[in-house]
Amino acid sequence: MIEHHIDIETPDGAMNTFIVHPDEGGPHPLAVFYMDAPGKREELHDMARRLATAGYYVLLPNLYYRRVREFVMTPDSREEMFGHMNATTNAMACADTAALMDFADRDLAAKDGPVGCVGYCMSGPFAFAAAAAFPERMAAAASFHGVRLCGDAADSPHREAGKIKAELYFGCAETDEWAPPEMIERLDRELAASGARYRIEWYAGTQHGFVFPLRAGMYHKAQAERHWERLLALFERNLKP
Repeated sequence: MIEHHIDIETPDGAMNTFIVHPDEGGPHPLAVFYMDAPGKREELHDMARRLATAGYYVLLPNLYYRRVREFVMTPDSREEMFGHMNATTNAMACADTAALMDFADRDLAAKDGPVGCVGYCMSGPFAFAAAAAFPERMAAAASFHGVRLCGDAADSPHREAGKIKAELYFGCAETDEWAPPEMIERLDRELAASGARYRIEWYAGTQHGFVFPLRAGMYHKAQAERHWERLLALFERNLKP
């Protein structure tokens, strides 16, 4: 595997980004991996590496770069985390996605053509919003235990669902105070009305954050592996001819 830690220039500053892809068989389809609220960290680097081993050029940006270059989650930093999270909007994530794709388009290791993206927790709506913002490029978008997917906010991503051409996947924890059943039920109705291609799937016996190996008390190995199965199949169908 080939790895880089690179600053990608955006109108708002230098976005420090982890990039990983196979060292053979390229160029590889582009996959954007959006971080969850605790931030860009080695646990996510390992997940990006696993995705890259399936034949993808994976970019994992620090979405908090406008506020802090490195955020380290500690038991005392939850208030800071929520401050960073609430200051990072769908529009910002889409602008950052444009910068990521522009960078990848200049790298011979990245393949031209359809792009996939995946978001977790706070970034579930970022993947959803990116599919609407780049309908001609984004071919697959996945959200796992995503929050704020469908609500009354003016920038709720479901409002742009009619623009989406990508195949969408929403993996939902069975018990999740941040993504309650009533929100997912509303999302289902809105997506059905929009004509989007989508699947919503519940993961039995799980809590919010179940995919992360280091999330003590929440990681569910069997269902986390199922999440990988679904994500890789989604990308395989849509990003590889």
